[in-house]
Amino acid sequence: MSKLQSVADVLTLEDTLEFEKVPVEQRYPWSNTYDIFQQSCRDYASDKVMEFLPTGVKDDIAIPVTYEQLLARLHQTANLFHGLGVNSKDAVSIMLPTLPHTIYAIWGAQCAGIASPLNPLLEPRHISEIIEVTGSKVFVAMAPMPSAPHLWETTKAVLELSPQIEHLVLISLPGITDSIPDGLNVTVTDFNQQLEEQNPASLDSGREFKGEDIACYMHTGGTTGRPKVAQISQANFAFIAQFYKDRVSDRPRENVFAALPMFHIYGLMVSGIGAIAAGLNIVIMTPSGFRNPNVIENFWHHIERFQFSAFPCVPTILSLIYEVPVGDCDISCLNEVLSGAAPLPIQLKKNFEERFDCTILNGYGMTETTVMLSVTSSKQPPPAGATGLRIPYAERIIGHVDGNKLVRRCEPGEAGVVLSRGPNIFVGYMEDSDNEKAWVDGWFNTGDLGYEDEHGFLYLTGRAKDLIIRGGHNIDPVIIEDPLLKHPSVAQAVAVGQPDDYAGELPVVYITVHPGAEYDEEELMAFAADTISERAAVPKRITVLDEIPLTAVGKIFKPELRRMATETVLLERLAELGIQARVECIHDTEKGLTTSIEVAEASRVKELEEALQGFALSISIR
Repeated sequence: MSKLQSVADVLTLEDTLEFEKVPVEQRYPWSNTYDIFQQSCRDYASDKVMEFLPTGVKDDIAIPVTYEQLLARLHQTANLFHGLGVNSKDAVSIMLPTLPHTIYAIWGAQCAGIASPLNPLLEPRHISEIIEVTGSKVFVAMAPMPSAPHLWETTKAVLELSPQIEHLVLISLPGITDSIPDGLNVTVTDFNQQLEEQNPASLDSGREFKGEDIACYMHTGGTTGRPKVAQISQANFAFIAQFYKDRVSDRPRENVFAALPMFHIYGLMVSGIGAIAAGLNIVIMTPSGFRNPNVIENFWHHIERFQFSAFPCVPTILSLIYEVPVGDCDISCLNEVLSGAAPLPIQLKKNFEERFDCTILNGYGMTETTVMLSVTSSKQPPPAGATGLRIPYAERIIGHVDGNKLVRRCEPGEAGVVLSRGPNIFVGYMEDSDNEKAWVDGWFNTGDLGYEDEHGFLYLTGRAKDLIIRGGHNIDPVIIEDPLLKHPSVAQAVAVGQPDDYAGELPVVYITVHPGAEYDEEELMAFAADTISERAAVPKRITVLDEIPLTAVGKIFKPELRRMATETVLLERLAELGIQARVECIHDTEKGLTTSIEVAEASRVKELEEALQGFALSISIR
């Protein structure tokens, strides 16, 4: 029997091992999400479970929902889907902005069958590919929104590409959406209207849940190629929800800042079922979350109004918030920031903590780990640069791998591939081809590189595919980015490999600067040369951008920077040769980055082909 009663008291690797003396099923007995919702709604029936801010302006009128209302809506939503033919192994595709209805749809779908949240900013072809893989016949979307016409255009395009869809369920909101249109070649269901006709007290299906049941199909990636679809079980969600509840058990019930998209595992867990399991109140910051300028502009006002003690975020958004003046807002309530989804620059962490008198806790996880692999605690902050200890019951090792074989485990301080297994690890991808490189002798291969120190703290050193390979020498972008972030003018720095016909790749850096900052590119290059530890890592070029390209969930979109770098170097080579041509670099869903060059003088095509033959690129010249 362990002397530790709560995971909130786990601060060291020794504590983790002590905590694990009690079997996981004794600490966290729930094996499915439905039981967790039922328990929370019994415990906190008339308390608020969420408040919705439609616009994010100051003193926006918040629309409340109680726990007992939530359970009724989950029953009604599940029963609506069940009436459309959804059973325990059927998927419901859900493409919605962040609304209370999104919570009803995602978790109601898990009560009826399998939820499949979709990123509405994906190309319709990618969304259709996901729908085809999951076999979904029910598609949940927004009715036409004048403020976001692209959503309806995407919906129509997806329907044209997905003949398997039999039912379109549309969400309408007074004053936000137009009327539901006619003439669609699919059965259309008005969600709001049909919901009121459903049984609010129980599940009509009489479903009995098992931990191994698939609860959710979460797509990963998908911006440059075919998305992979990860299968997350009821037990995966239940474990993390109970872990989250246990972790905040030593704190008072409070409001949760919800501005992350719920089609992403981070928002789905931290401002979703984790918060609900803990009996917290989720404050939904507009349908578009952090992408809404009002949310950023009035950020500190919202912190004061709702007395948030913490908020979940990603590093790119933190850099935007860093520039927002506090003004006369009293933000003394704020203690912690939960940073995840991408590596946290050390300098940004230091500056943010000093300016706003709070602690940034840098976690680590991904879709396939049901959001969590490592956690940190403000009770005992980890060493600088560490992402924390492994979560209890989730084993983690660092290893040298060869294909799907573990060659050996690494010693403390020795870098290798991060591998994990445990109750948080997903079931696997839906397509066998995606699973081929995902497992190493029973361990999930995260694809991340890092090392653990002798105390069990994990340090990430990069991702295998993000390495810049210069003449066979592997360069970690972090050793370029972190020194540049110490320059007083630099707000963000992202290093990528620029194609080179001699070295294969050369490092280049794209930066943004602080508002009003003065800079000189030659001085920045000199600063980089003086502060970057490896000579091979000193960038060939530093380019200042107005903003760094981001994905829909706020992650830095490195493929776009690689595209820009490729286009730049090819245009330079054309100028050196005195050849006039049009260069177009695009992300092909099958081939990755491809380049097309249209030469003005046909007689010079052969010359250009020879001049560019050293580049390891897919180039079409005509």
